[in-house]
Amino acid sequence: MNSGLIRLLQLSDPTLPIGGYAHSAGLETYVQAGVVYNVLTAKMFVEEMLARNLFYTDAALASLAYDAAARNGWNELVTLDDECTAVKLPKEMRQSSQKLGIRLMKLFQPLCDSALANQYRESIHNQEVMGHYCLAFGLYAQALQIPKADAMTGFYYNAAVGMVTNCVKLVPLGQQDGQEILFSLHPLIQELVMNTLQPNRELIGLCCPGFDIRSMQHEQLYSRLYMS
Repeated sequence: MNSGLIRLLQLSDPTLPIGGYAHSAGLETYVQAGVVYNVLTAKMFVEEMLARNLFYTDAALASLAYDAAARNGWNELVTLDDECTAVKLPKEMRQSSQKLGIRLMKLFQPLCDSALANQYRESIHNQEVMGHYCLAFGLYAQALQIPKADAMTGFYYNAAVGMVTNCVKLVPLGQQDGQEILFSLHPLIQELVMNTLQPNRELIGLCCPGFDIRSMQHEQLYSRLYMS
């Protein structure tokens, strides 16, 4: 039995009780603006978010956090925390990243003895670092001895499932539509994983500003169902 697979399934489970379902990453703004309104536009949104946003931000940072954990590189982790805060321009995106990260660490600290993760959590408590979800994911994936390629596959898949689920609710789409979109993303996820194993530090933060603008606009929506 592959115990690493079981640990990965738990770490990347979209139903993990950390509150991910409450965040749409700006999708709610796109739907209210009439930009995302059917299966095709929903698929385009998810693909662009994965390839043009997460690839240059959270996924790259999760990959680098995994490497830092393997080297027990505390100073490197602090630098990554600063970079992650800097690339998240919308306030609600910074807040959601921090909330999800803290909740993930609260869940996994009793389950996984990681000195670096414990130090990170203590620094969060002392308000020395923010404590982002992608960094906590990378820390625990390494501590749980999940192969890096598998960990990044789980990271992208978790993000894709969350976005597809929100599309089904908000557009709205049929459940079959959602599953067909998710299935069509498999080749893209495989490609992104391979390219994220050794991310280019110089490209972190290179993403489409439209996503940030829509997330900022989300703060001013007249009515909304999601926190971001």
